[in-house]
Amino acid sequence: MDISRNEQRILHLLAQGGRIEIERNDKGRIAGASCFTRDGWLFPELDLELFRKLRRRKSIASEKGGPYRITRRGLALVRARPDNQ
Repeated sequence: MDISRNEQRILHLLAQGGRIEIERNDKGRIAGASCFTRDGWLFPELDLELFRKLRRRKSIASEKGGPYRITRRGLALVRARPDNQ
């Protein structure tokens, strides 16, 4: 399956140990998402549409209400780069 360049960037950050934290509105629906690198830096290129696309493809998942992390399927989708081998 072919994925976009922005999806590749996010999955690559998550494969290195990053996480996606979500913000919920008063009704409990997802209002925003923030991507953090493993060092704790905010990665600004993640928007709600991209987050939903990654979730729909089952390349990210949350466990027990924690932050979203990459899944095995997401690891299979991300292309190898020299700095994550």
